[in-house]
Amino acid sequence: MRRTPALIVGGGPAGSAAAITLARGGVRPVVLERHAAADAICGGFVSWRTLERLATLGVDPATLGGDPIDTVALFAGRHRRTATLPGGGMGVSRRRLDGLLRDAAVRAGAAVEIGVTVRTLENGVARLADGGEMAGDAIFLATGKHDLRGSARPAGARGDDPTLGLRVRLSPSAANRAAMAGRVELHLFDRGYVGLVLQEDGSANLCLAVHRSRLNEAGSPAALLAELAREAPVLAERLADLTADPPVDAIANVPYGWRARTTEQGLYRLGDQAGVIPSLAGEGMGIAIASGIGAGQARLRGESAPDWQARFARRIAAPIAIAGAARRLAESRRAARFLPVIPTSLVGWVAQMTRVGQRP
Repeated sequence: MRRTPALIVGGGPAGSAAAITLARGGVRPVVLERHAAADAICGGFVSWRTLERLATLGVDPATLGGDPIDTVALFAGRHRRTATLPGGGMGVSRRRLDGLLRDAAVRAGAAVEIGVTVRTLENGVARLADGGEMAGDAIFLATGKHDLRGSARPAGARGDDPTLGLRVRLSPSAANRAAMAGRVELHLFDRGYVGLVLQEDGSANLCLAVHRSRLNEAGSPAALLAELAREAPVLAERLADLTADPPVDAIANVPYGWRARTTEQGLYRLGDQAGVIPSLAGEGMGIAIASGIGAGQARLRGESAPDWQARFARRIAAPIAIAGAARRLAESRRAARFLPVIPTSLVGWVAQMTRVGQRP
């Protein structure tokens, strides 16, 4: 069995942020990542605060090459509302963001092993798909929304009508570039919402969060998209070039609102394994990177995993709660009625209050 002072399972933003922090502090971690280069289901918007954190990790925001974002546009049926964000964000693919962060981790001194799949994580030991085992004096679980056997989030966190995350890539088009430049769009509908943002290559990332009951009623993701296009004229314009049966990436049972308040000794839970903020807040990447930095700093100063986990759960409680309230309104049948009268200042306040604070 191999052993390392710090084992990081997952090489996304959370795992890479932890790796950079640990390596800079004199602890050489090993990062295990199963994909050489792949986009996550959702993600694509990086907030102003997260851009600042990326700079501290050695990733110059200018190298991301993404579309600058300063506006959020909300749509419900035929109603729309536009508000200015509290700071400038960016639309960038996870493929690009993850690659730059892993490169920064290697430069800092971390060992990053690509193409390694962890099957289970139990009693401080990661069992690999090739039959090998690896243990760490400290383990950082950064597998995003995917659970590992032996360390899965509770099934009850999914709720009675679980949410699914669906992702469709919209090919670059002059029409979408002209309409969406400089903003992130949220299209609200009964029991779900669509997030749309341009990426650095000119394509658009469509992230759809939908309750299982609504998807079942539609019959399939393609049928649901066609149904939503009939209900929402602006969304129909964005989907104009989409094929009848587009490739759809999916993940089931997303436990929005869940936080890890406890953990076992030596196991630090990062990113979506620490807390799952509704994606309409655009702060999933913020929580991932903040948790990676915070957990790495905690390990370096000798703070136990349970103590840090409880503290981080308190830190993200307000952003997740506020995002949860916004999500409940967005997914309700009343969204179209309320959208025209919602003050734009309230939209900006929600955007500000769903950011993760600066403390470690």
